Amino acid sequence: MYWSDEGFLLSRYNFAENSIIVETFTLDHGKYSGIVYGGSSRKQKKNFQIGNKILFNWKSRGENKSGYFNVELIQPIAPFFFDNKKKTACILAASGILKILLPENQVNKIIYKSFEKMLNDLKLDNWIYLYVYWELSLIKELGYEVSFLQDPKYLNKSIQINNKYFKIPKLLLKDHKQRSSITDIREALVFNKNLLIENFINPNRLKFPLFRDLLEKYYI
Repeated sequence: MYWSDEGFLLSRYNFAENSIIVETFTLDHGKYSGIVYGGSSRKQKKNFQIGNKILFNWKSRGENKSGYFNVELIQPIAPFFFDNKKKTACILAASGILKILLPENQVNKIIYKSFEKMLNDLKLDNWIYLYVYWELSLIKELGYEVSFLQDPKYLNKSIQINNKYFKIPKLLLKDHKQRSSITDIREALVFNKNLLIENFINPNRLKFPLFRDLLEKYYI
């Protein structure tokens, strides 16, 4: 079995000598894992930064068999933000969320394109607001309807999830181009985290991504 597809690197782990196991989110094949022989070598390892866009060439003896990737770097993304702790944490947080929530080998081009746009939006001044809205779009696409966005009637109100009440943050009820305080940003990140935990993390007994918590702590 063979296919070739573009995708974003979600995770990497060392495997045997000079090899790694990577998990990628591809456009036409969804989330896929495979071995990259020589992936930890000096020549190749610079390509495998979380968030980088890569051309993945997959080979396997069968559809349900483990396989391996040959790769070509399409677009380095992570290296542009190595000197920015918040944006680096953002890339790792988003990748970690997709890693645990996306089903294996299931195509979702809407999520793929929104993730790609979010990574490109990191270059903008209002990137953190766009990231907050990206999380909400992901939550909606995964099956939880978010119907309160930009609706003033929800101001100072709460929503109920699993018999718990969560106050809707102000940032989600106004134009994200307007200036918001650090407190507003943190409230929105905490709110999104609660949506993720109550609807996906706890029901499936998953571990919340460490870097998502770290991103939140930058806005204390």
